[in-house]
Amino acid sequence: MTGSLGAPAERREGREKVSGTARYAAEYHYPGLAQAWPVPAAVARGRVTGVDTAAALAVPGVLAVLTHEHAPRIAEPDDATLAVLQNARVPHRGWFVALVVAETLEAARAGAAAVRVDYAAEEHDATLTASHPGVYVPDDANADYPAVRERGDPDGAFGSSAARVDVAYRVPPLHNHPMEPHASTARWDDGRLTVHTSSQGAGAVRGVLAGLFGLPEERIVVTAEHVGGGFGSKGTPRPDVVLAAMAARQTGRAVTVALPRRYLPAVVGHRAPTLHRLRLGADADGRLTSLVHEVTTHTSRIKEFVEQAAVPARVMYASPHSRTEHRVAALDVPSPSWMRAPGEAPGMYALESAMDELAGELGIDPVELRVRNEPDVEPDSGRPFSSRHLVECLREGARRFGWEGRDPRPGSRREGPLLLGTGVAAATYPVLVSPATASTRALPDGTFLVRINATDIGTGARTVLAQVGADALGVPLERVRIEVGSTELPPAPLAGGSSGTASWGWAVHEAGARLARRLAEHRGPLPEEGLDARADTTGSADAESDWARHAFGAHFAEVAVDTVTGEVRVGRLLGVYAAGRILNARTARSQFVGGMTMGLGMALTEGSTMDAAFGDFAESDLASYHVPVHADVDRIDAHWLDEEDPRLNPMGSKGIGEIGIVGTAAAIGNAVHHATGVRFRELPLTPDRVLAGLLGRRAAGHALTGPATDGSGPVRGA
Repeated sequence: MTGSLGAPAERREGREKVSGTARYAAEYHYPGLAQAWPVPAAVARGRVTGVDTAAALAVPGVLAVLTHEHAPRIAEPDDATLAVLQNARVPHRGWFVALVVAETLEAARAGAAAVRVDYAAEEHDATLTASHPGVYVPDDANADYPAVRERGDPDGAFGSSAARVDVAYRVPPLHNHPMEPHASTARWDDGRLTVHTSSQGAGAVRGVLAGLFGLPEERIVVTAEHVGGGFGSKGTPRPDVVLAAMAARQTGRAVTVALPRRYLPAVVGHRAPTLHRLRLGADADGRLTSLVHEVTTHTSRIKEFVEQAAVPARVMYASPHSRTEHRVAALDVPSPSWMRAPGEAPGMYALESAMDELAGELGIDPVELRVRNEPDVEPDSGRPFSSRHLVECLREGARRFGWEGRDPRPGSRREGPLLLGTGVAAATYPVLVSPATASTRALPDGTFLVRINATDIGTGARTVLAQVGADALGVPLERVRIEVGSTELPPAPLAGGSSGTASWGWAVHEAGARLARRLAEHRGPLPEEGLDARADTTGSADAESDWARHAFGAHFAEVAVDTVTGEVRVGRLLGVYAAGRILNARTARSQFVGGMTMGLGMALTEGSTMDAAFGDFAESDLASYHVPVHADVDRIDAHWLDEEDPRLNPMGSKGIGEIGIVGTAAAIGNAVHHATGVRFRELPLTPDRVLAGLLGRRAAGHALTGPATDGSGPVRGA
């Protein structure tokens, strides 16, 4: 062992990024490169009846306008959101109905503005309600989770429980908004297609393009060398890469399609709104007797995507009676998709908020309530946990945060116009892993080369995988080079589901260990081309496990609520995690803090509104969709336990990219309730919403102390 794993190694690509030499998908400049700009549909449902391109073609520099009437034909995709410019149908507002290709970006944009499209509009429905007549129970939620799981008699047990909480929560639509918008550059050369794309998985993009354009995969090269974030929205190919390939084929030139940010909410997915109903029953000692979590969400009419928000309730707490159910309504809205911690982020917000309400109902400390409901095995499957140190996270977090001595009374701390409060929530995320291949090579100059088609989406994957390789080889980290981000490298799965490092690292470790053994047996100098070893983890990484494998964490928050303005400021945010072996302390802390910051945004600033009249998101750019900035983040601390779990992978690691967001919003919401005595059940907790709750409390003749709600009050204990 070299000591590489766990060390806070600096990012290998850091200098490239800060110096501007790292090239992103829209920064590949070929001779004759053209730029393209899409034209979004202006109706929420209907058909295109005519497209007038004359004015657009008259704009100086415009080369072509692609419409459904003459764009290149592609095979029908499995993902209907990629069937762009193939027919006259408009399934939702913002669907692309034309693409203008020009010599410059400015000309393409001007040409797109000059395209005139006529529609036959149809009646549309874009409003989600729990009682929507079109709501149905799907066969599955996403990731093959059953839509419904039930144990025992949850309704009967709830009715006879000593303490009961029956509450409803709402999480609005949320948008990924990565720093680098979705972009692709494509060129054709003698029947071969080369694509540079901002994607979480170059291999997945190549497979889809091969099917759409009827090409063998070996005639397509896809690179995603540097990717400026994705948060799930780049986990599958999006229309930009299809449009770029189509436009390049049509014009015979290399073409870049860089989607304007305001177009992203309609065409690259979003976190669907979720309506939650939680019913928690407990005995007088606070042990759950019944847990019911029902979720209603929306999907589009062309692609079913069901936010699996009730799934974490199947993992978290011991209860002899339980039901978790997902329902969905197909509406005339853009297709929802993956967003950081899909399911877990909105689901745990609702569950952990309801647990806080139950703690208040019972008069039990919220940390202690969670400890009392710790399960011996995974409640849903009955499988033993490979490791579960949630209680330790809660205890360590409480110690670090100074939870002991907390006055549980809401509104008990005040500094002038500010009400102060603290809150806690738990977090969980599954351990996911997929097969991957990797190669290692020992070179005569004493260096080593690791090659794998991993994608570094800003997480530091290059650095961590080099550490894994150095550790397996038993050599210093500075002697290991690494290549990632191209389909010309050994194939590997995409970066998603917090599974990247576990999947890629397993293959890199195996390849490194094999090369180390080969080198130990080698005599004499290395050949000029070096010595190679390759590993494929198919059959091992994807083998069924007898263990329930999850990461866990605990979040603590302290807030100040301004009674004059309704503004909520988070003064302290703490996360403590049990996530297996931490492979790089520096990049891990960055991931945890980044997830917590995104959770802070989910709690306080981020939210989108579906305009029922237009079938469009009202907040479509960063001027109206507010993500946290440095001024919103005061003190955020992330810590972790030294967790050893031999039942995961050779490194003993769990995913860390998403668990940071999971419990943050609930911890902040619970802290706001503790500060004000007002229970807000709809995110985000914006000043107008908070101030209305405070004013409503005053209007009812109550001081800002003691419990209150903004409606949808809990059922009190029998």
